[in-house]
Amino acid sequence: MNVDIPRPCEQELKKYLDLWDSLDNYVLQEKSLNKLFMGTFPYNTEIEDILIKASALNDFYSTNIFSIFPVAQHILNLDIDKRLKDGDITLVPEIANVEIKGIKKVFYSFATKYCSHHNQLDFPIYDSYVDKVLMYFQKKHKFASFKQNELKDYSKFKEILLKFAEYYGLSNYNLKDIDRYLWQLGKQFFTKKY
Repeated sequence: MNVDIPRPCEQELKKYLDLWDSLDNYVLQEKSLNKLFMGTFPYNTEIEDILIKASALNDFYSTNIFSIFPVAQHILNLDIDKRLKDGDITLVPEIANVEIKGIKKVFYSFATKYCSHHNQLDFPIYDSYVDKVLMYFQKKHKFASFKQNELKDYSKFKEILLKFAEYYGLSNYNLKDIDRYLWQLGKQFFTKKY
């Protein structure tokens, strides 16, 4: 696939943030999740609250967790509220690594999304579109030195996003804005056509 994505800059980012605001389905899904995570059920001390948040997140983001209850129980056992508030990024791999029926699973993208919906400014979201766009610009402009597998190390992932923002003069924008921009680029330029 021959892809040519415009160089990131403030004008491009603003264009995609404006586009995001016009996409009712995504905007309303995000508002619904924000209402759950930051309004109705801001804490993670009751299994029922965690279960409804994890289920909604799994459905809206298609994270493909087929057995959500063990994931919710795992989150409850971690006692995460203070760490979420403090922006403790070591929480992401702890949430991501779950054992279900004796089998170890890694729900990395889900864990980034769960944390981000509690604290959007400290926890950027990882997904395959963001991965593809970061790799594209790393190869094209060498904005940072990293290998693709490092994007699955959450502390490195966040560091790479901050380097991306700095390199392209986007440091005045928060990680949520950067995420929405990168995700839309990925969806536009890397969606498989069937």
